[in-house]
Amino acid sequence: MEIRQLQREEFDAAIELSQYAFQLTMSPEDLEKLKKKFKPEQTWGIFDGLELNAKLTLLPLQVYIHGQVFKMGGIAGVATWPEKRRGGMVSRLLTHALKEMKSAGQSLSFLHPFSFAFYRKFGWETYIEYQKYVIPIDKFPVKHKAEGIVNRDIKDIFELNQVYQAYASRYNGTLVRDQEWWQERILNKNYRTAVYYSEAGTPQGYALYKIEDKQLNCDELVYENETARLALWTYFANHDSMITQGKFIYMPADDNLPFLLDDPRIQQETVPYFMGRIVDAAAFVEKYPFSAIGQETRLTLKLTDHYAPWNEGIWTLTINPEGKGCLQRVDTSNSDENIIAADLNLGIQSLTTLMLGYQRADDLNKWGRIEGSRESVSALKRVIPIKQTFLLDFF
Repeated sequence: MEIRQLQREEFDAAIELSQYAFQLTMSPEDLEKLKKKFKPEQTWGIFDGLELNAKLTLLPLQVYIHGQVFKMGGIAGVATWPEKRRGGMVSRLLTHALKEMKSAGQSLSFLHPFSFAFYRKFGWETYIEYQKYVIPIDKFPVKHKAEGIVNRDIKDIFELNQVYQAYASRYNGTLVRDQEWWQERILNKNYRTAVYYSEAGTPQGYALYKIEDKQLNCDELVYENETARLALWTYFANHDSMITQGKFIYMPADDNLPFLLDDPRIQQETVPYFMGRIVDAAAFVEKYPFSAIGQETRLTLKLTDHYAPWNEGIWTLTINPEGKGCLQRVDTSNSDENIIAADLNLGIQSLTTLMLGYQRADDLNKWGRIEGSRESVSALKRVIPIKQTFLLDFF
């Protein structure tokens, strides 16, 4: 068995496995389009001779964390032939991918799981959910006459991305989108667009939507301020002769729309979405913007990570008064790790969900996911800034 990157001529083998595993049937035209876009260097496979047994795609991406840009390895397209399953192939691929991500400086990894329990075994943890609404047209927000204008069917990537960046950087875990991502992943889905421009002509909000069978389906509602939000909702409400309801997905978990409606009794659903994982704890901590509390914080952490052994062990976490962090491994060469007293014991999953802002240190301690004294837990909580997690994309 050999793990290696695919070659261009192995596209057919890869797509055959994908179609079988994900129960897809693609037209010859779609297959030809995919073949032209195929980047074999991003797909890793396990081969038995020339036969592809399992594969995954490793996407080089970037995400916002507390307004800063971090390199992230996106795991996608994990597939194995059914007769080859239960042989540890996915485990080997994921372990290999972790090494590749560390080498590439990708201190984080995200994936969309077919099973949360399965990927938890390998160190990934839930970091995001989104809200989904179905709203009858007569319960849409009240129309407002806003300053500025809303223009329809704007496909200017620079303008859309300008609004997206301002919005996405307010959250943890959102993707940094480049022009190729917009072209190949967003604007290729035949969305209608609506862009709100301020009186000064500056784009400050947009929506991506479709109208089908008297329903408005909105996948992205992005705005920089309340004026833009109200203007876009008024634009939607002006479709009252065309639609009976709207379906809005990928709304952030802290969205307050129901509270703002005259009648908040609408269909609402919270959907667990992506999982995240710290790949390289020391590199992630070095760049992470901790809260500046005006004094140094020093804690000893015993970190568990069975699939990324470079993270496993006892570390000293030091955060200076300005919020600059450093994770240094404790030298245990002359002692037994098991008898060294750490302030906090935790696994890579707890560290990930804590530092992405999805969970709080005291809650993780209450649930047994972080072990340590109340003082140590409180000290850790003080230096982790609070920010909502969110993701508008899929891969």
